[in-house]
Amino acid sequence: MKGKRRPNGYVERRGKAGQLGQSIHQRAVDFPNFNREFGHLEADTVQSKGHQGAVMTLVERTSKVEVILNVHSKTATSVIQHLQEWLAKFPPHYFKSITFDNGKEFADWRAIANQFDLQTYFAEVGAPNQRGLNENNNGLLRRDGLHKGRDLRHLADEEVAQIMSYRNNIPRKLLGYQTPYEVFIKYVTDEQLLFF
Repeated sequence: MKGKRRPNGYVERRGKAGQLGQSIHQRAVDFPNFNREFGHLEADTVQSKGHQGAVMTLVERTSKVEVILNVHSKTATSVIQHLQEWLAKFPPHYFKSITFDNGKEFADWRAIANQFDLQTYFAEVGAPNQRGLNENNNGLLRRDGLHKGRDLRHLADEEVAQIMSYRNNIPRKLLGYQTPYEVFIKYVTDEQLLFF
């Protein structure tokens, strides 16, 4: 947009699909304690300059665990396929909801909602602050090696796992100086371990 003149009231619509599903405001109605209960995810994609590949990020709100899925391309097919494979590793109803932005890569959200019985919500168009935890973590990932100038199409899975491990093993004041992994594992019961 730099240097391009647009008429007053112009709204950027490239790469956006409008409001795709339930508003994020419905989440507070369906889950009145969502700020304090485990199992609510926020999701987004991080891509490089020139749209050369992408990774998908998920953050669990209570434990602050960040998951990075190496989707290679920012297509709806690739994003949903990788998300399905990751969610299939967990027992049923382990996660309660997932909140997306309105990018076109999440247009197939119904497949996820139906297959895993997950409530899905969408932040308002042009309001990334409604998924502030996810957006902040994405900014930290840029510092940790996934900077904008990098081609992410051929990113190695091992490097993604290394970055994810690094981010999730940093003690946080907000978590009483525990790491996100330590908090996350407290919500895994003996019964749920049978699924892993």
